[in-house]
Amino acid sequence: MGFREGFVWGVATSSYQIEGAADADGKGRSIWDDFSHTPGKVYQDQNADVACDHYHRFRDDVALMQSLGVKHYRLSLSWPRILPEGVGQVNAAGLAFYDSLIDALLAAGIQPLVTLYHWDLPSALQRRGGWQNPDSPVWFEQYAALVARHFAGRVMDYFTFNEPQCVIALGNVEGAMAPGLRMSLCDTVPMTYHIHLAHGLAVRRIRELAPGARIGFVGCGPAPMPLTDAPEDVATARHAFFAMPEDPNQFAWCNGWWADPVQLGHYPEDGLSVLGQYLPRGFEASLPLIGQPIDFAAHNFYQGSPFQAGVGEVNWPAGHPRSANDWPITPDVLYWGSRFLYDRYQKPVLIAENGLSAHDVVSLDGAVHDPNRIDFYHRYLRALRRAAEEGVDVYGYLAWSLFDNFEWSSGYKERFGLVYVDFATQQRIPKDSAYWYQHVMATNGAEL
Repeated sequence: MGFREGFVWGVATSSYQIEGAADADGKGRSIWDDFSHTPGKVYQDQNADVACDHYHRFRDDVALMQSLGVKHYRLSLSWPRILPEGVGQVNAAGLAFYDSLIDALLAAGIQPLVTLYHWDLPSALQRRGGWQNPDSPVWFEQYAALVARHFAGRVMDYFTFNEPQCVIALGNVEGAMAPGLRMSLCDTVPMTYHIHLAHGLAVRRIRELAPGARIGFVGCGPAPMPLTDAPEDVATARHAFFAMPEDPNQFAWCNGWWADPVQLGHYPEDGLSVLGQYLPRGFEASLPLIGQPIDFAAHNFYQGSPFQAGVGEVNWPAGHPRSANDWPITPDVLYWGSRFLYDRYQKPVLIAENGLSAHDVVSLDGAVHDPNRIDFYHRYLRALRRAAEEGVDVYGYLAWSLFDNFEWSSGYKERFGLVYVDFATQQRIPKDSAYWYQHVMATNGAEL
């Protein structure tokens, strides 16, 4: 036993992190264009005006993917590249870029999995209040309908939102990411509802305009895992995985708050008892729309936190291994995370992102040797395979990321890619891990 026949192996990127061409061919500004050009917000005041220059180099990048055996590629669309004002007039050149990219992928035998929103809200919509505006769900519905209608028959997999936890917590509570705001519960809780409603409206339109499409909603955030396999530790971690944080101001990191309405059609009781007062009056009427069936329990996992019965969260032992960006390396998070998601929602689990930031360098032989990344992937995938062997319906795994890229407020400091990018020359060098992963994909993980 192992990964099922037809298991989805692939890689992931996002538009703002790789495309560049920030103002080319009629593209509008996004909140990340604004944020990255605000002094002091991004490491060394770096920005993604050029990034990996994928906008101009996509044909070579698709050929590189094909040479590395990639069959599934999760990309995101830049909303302001398609709709510069967020609504209204379509930018034909922006749509033509995605036409060319998706046609090239299909011609190369690569299935595109399209994320509609990976954080780059059009600036024009932010000026109208962004996700705080009650009209924002309709803005998103119109964008989703345009995309679904245009790519019907070519794109069969959609994700409405990527990591809404970060959109609210980092962007609008902590101010650490775009749009860089610090807002109160009475402002941010309604924003979560607007994102939920936007998701529901988009799902309905995609189902209508792209029959047969598969749809997901990608979560992230804290991933409690049991300190031991003892049943009481497992129960403690399972509860914590979905529970409201003790500090209400940390609510936006709550997995249950985000996933329960989408997967189960209702907000969790522990969340409503604290946050219900901030939801719009009559929100209950929208729950059937928000909770209409989707196809995956999609989640991004990088790290987990150990939990012990009677204690709660505990520290990892002194000297526990960590990545270049100081995240603990915790392979079993893929086992426990996928198991908890499947037990609660009974939907196929898709690992939509997983990867390692490492201190990669080009060696004297011209190659990039990253044995630490290979070891990371090997350990995490073995944990995911264990979940599959124990009955979790594991649908697929997408490595983050295809390329080294613009890592948000960290700029170009972190390298997560399977492919090394020299940002001065735009040279691409597949790392040793890219060839290792090519073999894993080709053999369906049989030799892990």
